[in-house]
Amino acid sequence: MSDPSLLPALERIAAALERLAPPAPPPPDLGAADAFVWHPRPAPRLAPVRRVAAVPIELLQGVDRQKAILLENTLRFARGLPANNVMLWGARGMGKSSLVKAAHAACNAEVPGSLALIEIHREDIRTLPELLDILRGQPRRCLVFCDDLSFEREDTDYKALKSVLEGGIEGRPPNVLFYATSNRRHLMPRDMIENERSTAINPAEAVEEKVSLSDRFGLWIGFHNCDQETYFAMVEGYARAFGLPIGAEELRRAANEWSVTRGARSGRVAWQCIQDLAGRLGVPIPGA
Repeated sequence: MSDPSLLPALERIAAALERLAPPAPPPPDLGAADAFVWHPRPAPRLAPVRRVAAVPIELLQGVDRQKAILLENTLRFARGLPANNVMLWGARGMGKSSLVKAAHAACNAEVPGSLALIEIHREDIRTLPELLDILRGQPRRCLVFCDDLSFEREDTDYKALKSVLEGGIEGRPPNVLFYATSNRRHLMPRDMIENERSTAINPAEAVEEKVSLSDRFGLWIGFHNCDQETYFAMVEGYARAFGLPIGAEELRRAANEWSVTRGARSGRVAWQCIQDLAGRLGVPIPGA
């Protein structure tokens, strides 16, 4: 390497390699929108969402306690105060993901421009540390949201989430909270937990690592199946909000028939019933 004649050739090789290397991606513009979707591949990027499919928070019925808890936690975070990661778990169709989006919109209305909502898909959870590296140091506060989060046997992606929630040297960035919804309290099938217990020498230790993941969420908000009166209240609230020209008795009769055909009563079923009624009555619903 002491031969001076080699230096020009080495300089040309170095320059060529620099030209081939892709430029460092610019930092994301979190002011471009209020919501983004995380796409880790092929090149990591945050795709802005121009319009979030959110229901106004006042239209969400039958979940008043859950609404108050989540809204208070999110408002604290929007105002720069300490707040907790949140797991919303329980019955299907009871408004878990709708409540997250509604709380985000309500907080941005009260504290304008304070929060960016960033959706990460379940299959991309292993790239969560990569996303947080991008968000770390950003001036805007971010709610990273994963809908319908759960883990199956032999699935190790939960380790990435576990280290982000509390572990690691760097820890979670102070400008980021993680919100997730799941039908499962412990993010994994009950039969998987029971099988781990029954086949292990030390049953408690066998499931501790996986079950402790849910313990790392500071807030657990449970959602339960609604009764008939709560279901009717949901339908009636939507009908009033959208001005459906239908009498109370006829509305309840239609709502009951709809729930029977679906074999369930929930916020999702109530919304689907309203969409059907509005279509039959010729009343447009914004965003529907």
